[in-house]
Amino acid sequence: MNQAKLHRLLSQKDKNDQELFDQRLAANLTLIQKQFFSLYPEEHHEKDFQKLLNLLPTLFLERPEILRNQDLNRLQSGNWYQSEKLVGMQLYVEHFNKDLEGLQEKIPYFKKLGINFLHLMPITPRPKGESDGGYAVNNYLEVDKKYGSKEDLLELTKAFRKNGIYLMLDFVVNHTSNEFSWAKKAKKGDKKYQRYYYIYEDFTIPAEFEKTLPEVFPESSPGNFTYIPEMEKWVMTVFNSYQWDLNYTNPQVFLEMLTNLVKLTDMGVDVVRFDALAFLWKKIGTISQNLPEAHNLISLFRMCLQVVAPGSILLAEAIVAPTDIIKYFGEEERQGNECEIAYNASLMALLWNSIATKKTQLLYKSLMHIPSKPKDCTWINYIRCHDDIGLGYENHLIQELGWNPEMHRKFLLDYFCQRLDWSPATGMLFMYNPKTGDGRITGSAASLLGLEKAIKNKDEDLLQESVRKIIMLHGITLAFGGIPLIYAGDEIGTLNDYSFQNDPVKKGDNRWVNRPIQDWETISNLDNKDLPQSNIFDALQKLIKIRKENTVFADRNNLQLCHTGNDHIFSFERTQGQKGLLVICNFDENAQVIDSSWIKKLGYFSNGEPLDLVSGEKVGLNSALLEIMPYQMLWLVKP
Repeated sequence: MNQAKLHRLLSQKDKNDQELFDQRLAANLTLIQKQFFSLYPEEHHEKDFQKLLNLLPTLFLERPEILRNQDLNRLQSGNWYQSEKLVGMQLYVEHFNKDLEGLQEKIPYFKKLGINFLHLMPITPRPKGESDGGYAVNNYLEVDKKYGSKEDLLELTKAFRKNGIYLMLDFVVNHTSNEFSWAKKAKKGDKKYQRYYYIYEDFTIPAEFEKTLPEVFPESSPGNFTYIPEMEKWVMTVFNSYQWDLNYTNPQVFLEMLTNLVKLTDMGVDVVRFDALAFLWKKIGTISQNLPEAHNLISLFRMCLQVVAPGSILLAEAIVAPTDIIKYFGEEERQGNECEIAYNASLMALLWNSIATKKTQLLYKSLMHIPSKPKDCTWINYIRCHDDIGLGYENHLIQELGWNPEMHRKFLLDYFCQRLDWSPATGMLFMYNPKTGDGRITGSAASLLGLEKAIKNKDEDLLQESVRKIIMLHGITLAFGGIPLIYAGDEIGTLNDYSFQNDPVKKGDNRWVNRPIQDWETISNLDNKDLPQSNIFDALQKLIKIRKENTVFADRNNLQLCHTGNDHIFSFERTQGQKGLLVICNFDENAQVIDSSWIKKLGYFSNGEPLDLVSGEKVGLNSALLEIMPYQMLWLVKP
């Protein structure tokens, strides 16, 4: 039993807020103490631990009463984040509808599509000019003026609660900007705040780190340290020179960041996206990613947040190897006690591999290789986000298919980044490292799936094929276990936005090509059913509605991969008691057939023909084979 379940059981008893807080603290105290002293040895940090114990009740008393009541309701309702009724969207506020007030005006649009979970990209103050898309943070608890005010955010979260919409905001937990108050004080020579970062007198220690640290942005920000003339010292900057890595070996940093975390949830944030959490702990002689201490630190954050604000949860932004992602849910005594949600980056990358190869072997092999997640945790499933597409497949699995890993990745980059004339994709190459051949892919989902090329060349066949691909990929994320997340604009097939090339601040980062302005003119014309944008919107709206009406889509670890014997087909089953939903998808441009005997054994033809929820029609068999049309997706339910 994880701690959340324990709190749920204890909360059933008739107790007031303070008694429930005391109860949660007592239940979590042993774990909090163990994790704290695993990072900060007791013989040196007993006073720091006492500071933590004094901080928690203070933070609880400052939590708004309406959110304390919400906390209790969520505790008693169970794992609300695993519900089939959750469907999300990720967006940039300024790209969607100008500011926070403009976003609030669009609540009817979200409800029309069926969206009730929103991830807003960073809205906190950031440096002028380059800011890594807002992930260089000047203040964790204020709102950048271009989005409005803190009061506007509070009004928005109030409106979201009224309309049943959950909010996710980023907590950039690994680093601050070089304009953050702590960094400014450090530059001025304040020793206390210099200890908040990894700051060194000369390059001796940084040189030791650099022996094993990889480069995150080798083109734009090579190396992991930046010389600061004002201090005449070196500071660790793993991502960009203007992002200073926080030094969590200093317990005061943890205490300050915990305070920022809780105060963020006090503004009505339901899910906190822990950004770059794989990098939280640094150690010479390692790559300083996914270290055991990082997991202990995340669990410590979680255990403390659970005591103060149990209705808010954590999402792991860990774009790491598939077998490492699962660890952010927690292992051993931390199982289910780390992050409740994680990005299913593996599924995303594997789906794009299957689009390029038209084959599903690596998809199956990789998914089977990932250990099962804890039953109280869930995924966010998506096909695109604000970021690039990394090719983090495991080499030995590629080799087992008889492929050369380096040549296979080269093929994928060529396919999606306009290096093959016959490819329908119009993506761009991001952060290519000629030394290693590694690179990543940028581009909107629609452009990567051929819609841009189809419209440009007036190719009606390619246009229809692209629309089918878009619907199929989104359909997989809607049916797979977890929270589906649509990137704003993908619901209407928005193409690449090349305007970033004319912006001196953005032109060096081609990820902006897949960060378009929301096209409200197209949305106003969705009644024109001849438009491919209308076809995509209507299809997704329908699939979202179907998902919400069928409890089999709730994530109860109730997914089983189904092997069809056809390498072009991807299939899985979701089950709930006697209920079953069988998803079958064809990744090929040609119709494919599969042997139906295994489908019959699962019971889908036992009492007549099964209904396909996607088409609304029953599926019959004229022989022992079932035919699936190009890029078709079936959602079969037992009759």
